[in-house]
Amino acid sequence: MNVTVESTGTLERRMRVELPAERVEKEVENRLKSVGRTARIKGFRPGKVPATVVRQRYGVQVRQEVLTDLMGQSYRDAVAQENLNPVARPKIEPVVSKDGKGFAFVATFEVLPEVRLKNLEKIRISRPDVEISDQDVNDMLQNLRQQKASWKAIDRKSKDGDRVVVDFDGTLKGEPIQGGKGGNVPVVIGGGQMLPDFEKGLSGLAAGDETTFTVRFPKDYHVAELASKKVDFAVKVHSAEEQVLPPLDDSLAEQFGVTEGGLEQLRKDVLSNMQREARQKVIADVKQQALGALLEQNPIDVPQALKYDEMHNMQHEAMRRMGIEDPDHKHDKGPPMSDFAEAAEKRVRLGLLVNQVITDQHIVVDPERVRQRVEDICSGYEDAEQMVATYLGNAQVMASIEPMVLEEQAIDWLIGNGEEKISKVSFKEYMKP
Repeated sequence: MNVTVESTGTLERRMRVELPAERVEKEVENRLKSVGRTARIKGFRPGKVPATVVRQRYGVQVRQEVLTDLMGQSYRDAVAQENLNPVARPKIEPVVSKDGKGFAFVATFEVLPEVRLKNLEKIRISRPDVEISDQDVNDMLQNLRQQKASWKAIDRKSKDGDRVVVDFDGTLKGEPIQGGKGGNVPVVIGGGQMLPDFEKGLSGLAAGDETTFTVRFPKDYHVAELASKKVDFAVKVHSAEEQVLPPLDDSLAEQFGVTEGGLEQLRKDVLSNMQREARQKVIADVKQQALGALLEQNPIDVPQALKYDEMHNMQHEAMRRMGIEDPDHKHDKGPPMSDFAEAAEKRVRLGLLVNQVITDQHIVVDPERVRQRVEDICSGYEDAEQMVATYLGNAQVMASIEPMVLEEQAIDWLIGNGEEKISKVSFKEYMKP
């Protein structure tokens, strides 16, 4: 087998493979003999068909099968011989051999980039130390009260925090606008449900009032025709109500399913939830810092085949989240694949870099961390222990969980190998949208 390889791009390779005619003919001859032992041809007993008849009847078919098999096997052998790492199926085209007698083909494919990590010691992480104050807990309890609030009709003018139920009709230069009409719509003034100018126009009104006011739409409004435009609204108020909060006592705890310990236990639960949310955000924040630094310090080329596959996966996932069904797999009903190009390239590049960290540092998956991840996943089930055992015994599930744990271990190594500093921050500041 004669193999030559040339680079036709940063990661694209063009490999030419030539097989001597003797190898092809020998394989064809052996295959025809095998066929002859079982061939059933009228006028001949099985196994007694003359070789010339077998060749005449099956020669073309057998030769084609042999060439197909030889292409596949010789391609794999040539890739191994040349120490190449293809990332996708090759494009293979038969060509004329140099001597005109043998068999030759050209395979075009992309290879994985050679990744040599550098500057890992320059990775710097700022880890937030989130401080949760008593006031933070009090504010969260206030939010819980608002979730259980009721509304009481008022005979005064409305103000911030009140709820008004209105009919409205918006026009631009006398013409109706898209989405500009509504009936019996409840709006909490200052709640951010509507545009600020609209909510401001509802302040100072009482049940039965009718008024008009102008709303300026923001420059980045999602309907381009309305961006930066001034729209006139005619409004009729059906009712105005003020918020009535439940008392801050044991009865509030009961409304949130806390049957023992009352308000004090609810406060402890709220604090625990806040700590967990902050901890999860810190983990995600630190991870993004580490991966961002890894990308910045190690620019590499990305195989287009891997990028395309990732774009396809991201498009499919977006369609699933949007509830778009695609039985014909045309992907023409969802967002275009080009929307995911940048994110897909970044995701592929990160995958290659993290895998190289794992390889270079000989990181192996930690069974204890795998079990902890499974326990976290199963914690919401009634029979959590049984579910953990089921997950751990399912090879398919483990095949999806273990790579995630391995990535976490690689990120931990990056953080430990780099430089980390702690920065104190308040819960309110850190968790704000």
